[in-house]
Amino acid sequence: MTPKANDQMAAYSEAAKSGLYAKHSGMTGKYDNVRRLWEDEVTRFFLRPHLHDLIERCRQSMRRVRILDLGCGSADGYELLAGIRDRDADLQQVEVNMLGPEVLGLYKGMDLNDDLLAQADAIYGHHPKMVFERGDFSEGLPIGKTEQPYDLYFSSFGTFSHHNDDETAIRLLTEIAERTEDHCLIHCDWLGRYSYEWQTLWTHDFDERRNMDYVVSYIYDKTEREARRAELQHLTLRLICRREAEAIACEASKRSGVEIKPLCFYDRSVFTGRHMDTGDYNPHAQPIRAAVNSLHEVNLRTDLNDLLVDYVPKPGFDFLNEYYEHAQLCWNYVVNYVKELLDSYVPSERTFSKELTKPPAACPAVVVETLDRMKRVVEGTGWYGMGLPRENVIEPQLGYALRYVVSHLQQGQGCGHGHVGIFEIDRS
Repeated sequence: MTPKANDQMAAYSEAAKSGLYAKHSGMTGKYDNVRRLWEDEVTRFFLRPHLHDLIERCRQSMRRVRILDLGCGSADGYELLAGIRDRDADLQQVEVNMLGPEVLGLYKGMDLNDDLLAQADAIYGHHPKMVFERGDFSEGLPIGKTEQPYDLYFSSFGTFSHHNDDETAIRLLTEIAERTEDHCLIHCDWLGRYSYEWQTLWTHDFDERRNMDYVVSYIYDKTEREARRAELQHLTLRLICRREAEAIACEASKRSGVEIKPLCFYDRSVFTGRHMDTGDYNPHAQPIRAAVNSLHEVNLRTDLNDLLVDYVPKPGFDFLNEYYEHAQLCWNYVVNYVKELLDSYVPSERTFSKELTKPPAACPAVVVETLDRMKRVVEGTGWYGMGLPRENVIEPQLGYALRYVVSHLQQGQGCGHGHVGIFEIDRS
């Protein structure tokens, strides 16, 4: 007997309730496109060479890598680290992740929030090499006296800014140095003091404004954000620049008697931090993050004019204004060049209708290289007759191109939403 259509609807109802049929968007939320495709990837880019060296050291010592994630949340740090690829992998290889099963010895995530720990445990609790514990790193290194030291002490997405008093950060780094027997890496992630998102908070006197009242308003769209303004969550978070981060590491080195050597500083999300869209701390902020999210959204065409940055200088901060002016000009040059490519490309002839503008002599090499790549993208895909080549090929590549440019122009001085320092302790 053939079943009736209504009798079979229960299966679809069950699937819908499971959430597996939900249509996901990368335009909003914690894991939007910028978070996944820009912020996580920029962290991976700068950490990759140092993690590669760390893994090799462990191999030479015939042991696997131990990782302590300080402020792990729902294990976002593990997912970020697990996504670091080996750029030297052969084309024939299938497994290209640096932290494969043969490399990872232990990942321990520590956090103060029980709900986030429960979520992490629900996702990864079955993993034999992953454990999650409640711990407060503002009270020192949260591991037992008999516990083996770790090879990588990792924090992500502003976690170190919970050290509102530098004394607690110094204490933590001091204890890590004292516990290190041979070698380790420390990845410290703060909020950048000089992010354009909170230009109104810039100051020359670091003692005047060490912490900011950080409003978690970006999780709502504009209308709901204003309606919920009175109930939004507030955090007190430390703002930091490179000079301050170096001073913290230097003091911890003195106290421990062990050198904590800076390997790298980098700024993440220079024009694409979450509060560019809210404008909570800068009346001149533009919703650039929303525009970049749109570039990476499937089947969605972006108005490229929304990507153009109009930086407004702050008097008295020439060293910052010069950097931002230069970064803005380079960013906008790439966007305008791609607009020219799209306007002049003739799909039926697979060529451009006019001679393209040549970059000025002073244009940085990274920008010139990017322009050439985008020209090749449009030439190579603009004639596709299906699949929306602009929305699904050209615009995502523009997103990656802008990420490439801004990441190579950053100076690691605290001018991004995130300011990160990678440190090394080598007692060998």
